[in-house]
Amino acid sequence: MHKVELLSSAKDLNSLKLALKSGADAVYIGGDSFGIDAIAKSFSREELQQGVEFAHHNNKKIYVAVNVMPHNEDFESLKDYLVELEKLKIDGIIVTDPGVLTIAKNTIPSVKVHMGQQANVTNFNSANFWYDQGVRRIIITSELSFDEIRTIRAKTPLDMEIETFVHGPICISYSGRRLLSSYLGSKDNVEYKEGSNKYNLLEEKRQGEYYPVFEDEKGTFLFNSKDLCMLNFVPDFVKAGVTSLKIDCRLQSNEYLETVIKVYRKALDEFYKNPNEWEFNPIWLEQIKEKSHRPLTHGFYTGEAMPDDHE
Repeated sequence: MHKVELLSSAKDLNSLKLALKSGADAVYIGGDSFGIDAIAKSFSREELQQGVEFAHHNNKKIYVAVNVMPHNEDFESLKDYLVELEKLKIDGIIVTDPGVLTIAKNTIPSVKVHMGQQANVTNFNSANFWYDQGVRRIIITSELSFDEIRTIRAKTPLDMEIETFVHGPICISYSGRRLLSSYLGSKDNVEYKEGSNKYNLLEEKRQGEYYPVFEDEKGTFLFNSKDLCMLNFVPDFVKAGVTSLKIDCRLQSNEYLETVIKVYRKALDEFYKNPNEWEFNPIWLEQIKEKSHRPLTHGFYTGEAMPDDHE
């Protein structure tokens, strides 16, 4: 049986080290250029180098997001940035734009390319298309069911890895326009001040359910009012042929990050010890709930539309 990678986000160097120490096999981060991330600060080149060295010393991996939706002028320094990442010996880059993918393949062909979730891969034909373009990992959308994931796995090459999101805030909309601060004007006529703005959207008929909204110079990000939590479905992901389980705790404290990683690590390790006898331990979920203030959901994996399944 294949071993699934446990992948964690990191919002800074401290959380990167903590995630790896807590049991993550790999960490994905944003560098200081070409990444979309309004909820975590970017890693400087020095921090990135330290993170890669720490990870490799512990036989772990680092992936860097280069998933910006670029305009023409954004490409001017892309090649130099990619070469720098290659020199740092990162283990892969996450892209979304076909133009960035093309430049990456021609500039740093030895670096593994992951196709980001914003590409909306929902079927095996799309997965095979990206495989033909040189992509070796797809991050599938969070709207797929287990049956759909199994079909994608069965109808794609064995060396096409499948990554899926299992825990954390669910981004339900992204726009390259700063929708809240400049919705009355063009996307270019409002000067943006450095740093991200945070808002909350409240639905009239769902009092108490807040949808976090973040803005930065790259655009607007809208998140669901609940966090995804697929802890009790860990065996289903393994059996479906998923390569990597992604956890995102950037909206939470480092204490929460540590707890979540350790709990998922425990669940995975217990499964591999005896797959046929694995049982979900409710204590694992309680440990997560003790550290979080947000409600949890199974999302769409079970074929239902966002049930209140962790209340």
